[in-house]
Amino acid sequence: MAVGKEIRDQIRSVKSTQKITSAMEMVAASKMRKAQERMEFTRPYSEKIADVVSHMARSHSEYTHPFMLSREPKRVGVLLVSTDRGLCGGLNINLFRKLLEQIDNWRQAGVETSFSSLGKKGSVFLASLKTEVSSEISGLGDEPAIHDIIGAVKVMLDAYAEGEIDELYVAYNQFVNTMTQKPMVKRLLPLEPAKSEEYKHYWDYIYEPEAKVIIENLFTRYIESMVYQAVVENIASEQSARMVAMKSATDNAGDLIDELQLVYNKARQAAITAELADIVGGAAAV
Repeated sequence: MAVGKEIRDQIRSVKSTQKITSAMEMVAASKMRKAQERMEFTRPYSEKIADVVSHMARSHSEYTHPFMLSREPKRVGVLLVSTDRGLCGGLNINLFRKLLEQIDNWRQAGVETSFSSLGKKGSVFLASLKTEVSSEISGLGDEPAIHDIIGAVKVMLDAYAEGEIDELYVAYNQFVNTMTQKPMVKRLLPLEPAKSEEYKHYWDYIYEPEAKVIIENLFTRYIESMVYQAVVENIASEQSARMVAMKSATDNAGDLIDELQLVYNKARQAAITAELADIVGGAAAV
């Protein structure tokens, strides 16, 4: 019964794959909880420093930082945050599609682009576009430290300070919930003043020792914290998407096993029926 043997081999193969996807689902679920805790732990800091910086951009300081000056965009820089590994559904594809739409808008406006990649999948994507890549970082792992991303951030900040780029963006997947991850292309530079109706008046700060030193350090720390928050948000999104994808793969494997088992039972029944017919036919002939 050659057909039956082939089906049994297929069932064993699918069961083996199902065990792998089930294990990957459990690993991703465990990593997702840790990634969410890390993301929620860093969110208050990034939100507060963004609030402070937006207020400072609205104030009348004696020192105007270059990050606060708007220029006509002729060239923009993008920090692309992606995953190092696949098997996470359409997470990276959705982000790349969103970025491609933005790139098309820039090209139609005559704006050139320059990229820094944080994540192997992003590097592969940018290589396929044959675009300029200033820096590439991969292997950040599940628990990245802020010093791991400083190099890529500094490359872009130096390019902005020297006038090589006129705007700086970060592209990443924002974690909404376990089932939803939102691709984002967010502008970091130039800084935007606070727009809240609560702050309709202007104010200033008293700086000690001097405004230039404090503002330069604060603005640099702000950009680093925004990019780091994008990285941890993307990691939480990755683990959530991988868990959902592996659960779907495990369920689909179960459905396929049931279908193959049904086909095997029908083939086995047909073979038994054929053997009985042969026996009955031989007995009748005797």
